[in-house]
This record gives sequence, C-alpha cells and structure tokens, in this order.
Amino acid sequence: MRFRHPDGSTVHLAYCTNVHPAETLDGVLAQLRDHCEPVRRRLGRDRLGIGLWLAKDAAHALATDPSALRQLRCALERRGLEVVTLNGFPYEGFGAEEVKYRVYTPDWADPERLEHTAALARVLAGLLPDDVTDGSISTLPLAWRTAYDDQRAGTAHTALRTLADRLDALQELTGRSIRVALEPEPGCVVETTRDAIAPLTAIGHDRVGICVDTCHLATSFEDPHTALDDLVRAGVPVVKSQLSAALHAEQPHLPEVREALAAFAEPRFLHQTRTSTLAGLRGTDDLDEALAADALPDAAPWRAHFHVPLHAAPAAPLTSTLPVLTSVLTRLVGGPHPLTRHLEVETYTWQALPPALRPRGRSQLADGIAAELALARDLLTDLGLKELP
Repeated sequence: MRFRHPDGSTVHLAYCTNVHPAETLDGVLAQLRDHCEPVRRRLGRDRLGIGLWLAKDAAHALATDPSALRQLRCALERRGLEVVTLNGFPYEGFGAEEVKYRVYTPDWADPERLEHTAALARVLAGLLPDDVTDGSISTLPLAWRTAYDDQRAGTAHTALRTLADRLDALQELTGRSIRVALEPEPGCVVETTRDAIAPLTAIGHDRVGICVDTCHLATSFEDPHTALDDLVRAGVPVVKSQLSAALHAEQPHLPEVREALAAFAEPRFLHQTRTSTLAGLRGTDDLDEALAADALPDAAPWRAHFHVPLHAAPAAPLTSTLPVLTSVLTRLVGGPHPLTRHLEVETYTWQALPPALRPRGRSQLADGIAAELALARDLLTDLGLKELP
C-alpha cells in the first residue's frame, strides 16, 4: 500500500510474509497465491505491498537464476503485489516447531550472513517496481549477546562495511539503492535503539541504518520520542520500521495475571520479558523463565516480546503496547518530512497464540492480517497521509 506524505514523498506499507512458512521458491510462490493475494482482495486494493521473507535456499535460487527471479517478479505483478522491503533477519527454519535461539544464527561475524544478505540485495534490486528506486532489508542486530567478543565485533563491523561497498556497486550496476537496517531486539548485542548508535557510527556508512521494531522498542521500555531524537542527533538513518505490538502486563504480581501470561508461553519462539526498575532494566530470555518464582521483580509492569495482533489486544488482565506503536508512528511520519518511508506490519506469531485466539485456517488468517493493515492504514491517514491507488 502506498501513501502520499504531505511533503509529496511516497510512504510504503507492507505486511511481512515470515508469518507464512516457506523455505523454497515454490513455497514463496504458493504464499503469494494462498495468502498474499487473498489479503489484497479483502482490502479492496489493486496493489498490496508485501515484505518478503526469503530463506537461504529461496534467496540463493533467486540470486543465481535469472529465470527464477523473472518468475517471481511476474507472479507478483499477476497477483497485484509489490515488494520494496525484505525481512533478512531469519536465515532459515523460521517455520520450524522450535525456533528459539536458532533465529540468531548465523550472525554478522559469520561469513554466511554477509553472503546471504548480499544475495537478498541482488534479488530485491530485481524485484523493485519500475517506479521505485529504493529498497530496504532488515537484519539481525549483529548477534545474540553471548559468545560475542571484541574480535567477533570487529569481524561483524568489517562484514557490514563490505556489504555497504557491495550495495554501492549494486546501485552503479542497476540504478537501485538498497539499504540494510539492523533491527534491535531484546537479548541481542544491540538490544535498544541507543545500543545501535555506537556500532552504526563505527561502521560509518549511510547504507547501514536501523529498523525500528515497535514491539522490541516497547519490550525494552524505551521512550519513543527519546529513542528517535537520539537517532536523529546521531545521524543514524531509520531505514524501515516494523509495526508490531508487545504483550503488556500491568500487575504481574497478581495470580490471575500470571495465569494469563502463562497461556502465551509456548515452545516455538523466544519471548524475552522485561521490567523497568529503579536499578535499570531487568529481564529473562523467555516468558516461562520470567514466570518462575522470583526470576523477575513483579512490582512494576512486565512486557514480553510476543507480537500480538495489532487490532486485537489480549483480553484483560493483559493488553498490548499499541499506544507505543502509535507514538512511534506519529514521530516517524507525522512531521513535516518522514523519518522513514518503509513500514512493515510484522505479526508472525499468529499460530503461536493461545489456542482459542489462533486463526482456524487460511481464511481467518487472511482476515486477521487484513484487519491489521486496515488499522495501520487508518493510523497513517489520521496523520495526514493520503492513501494512493
């Protein structure tokens, strides 16, 4: 979906396809048919933006076979879909029964991460619509925090500089400008927007910026205005933003609240949990760990890294951090000029929701994704952006 900002520029809104498991090109083509086109039809749109997730095997096939890339581009056009952004964070296996810590490998100190992301950039340059010259790729925020030392940090920074040089060359060759965005996430080396400033300044290239994920920002109890002001002052570009909402528990000391939270503790994804104390941020790597006795202080609210549907907050006594998303979006695109032009709804946890809340079949899932996009569309038009055909 495209929107005209009051300054005349175009802002793109997409939804991320990492909610649909696929590891191969055939799987991606099936996603377009079975999920993406039905969402577009529900919204009554002739054109819908999608943020493609391409696993290792699919990315390799598309980057090395021009006919495969043409096949995907034709399928997108035939189904009324367009791509300006990719989710390059998960490498493979994101639809597995247990993902957990695996999603953080390979990290930016491993050569596979550089080669995969470079392949994604080549693919994206070939998928951008004819009237769009700028693309974005969100990626792992360097590494998970463990087993990351100065040597690996130096290797990671070198890899990102190498990627930036390759992106410069790609633009010279294709006329398409692709940028990469580190996506801060709880538990990673870069957990917050503030954590991103030093490494991005050290890398020192405008091809490499930040992806502001509003669930992650909220989970870490960051103040949206402070976070974005810090980025602007540091000259760190906001390459894209993922619109998502975290799970919020106002009174985690109450038994009924803990019981409600326990329903969201599940075996597939990590749900890093945080609370803000006078001594600073405290947290656990997963929600079930937080619910263990005395693992986390419970005198103040808890937030868990669980991407809950934007349009459907959990029932009381829980809620979501949708107000944080709204605040971030106002700052990103509500001013005289947008801080970013690529927005992506990223609720990948539909099938990880408590059983009673999960969509039953493709039709209900498409209904839910369309409802999320409709909410995001309304937030944008309320900020003065005009929806384009």
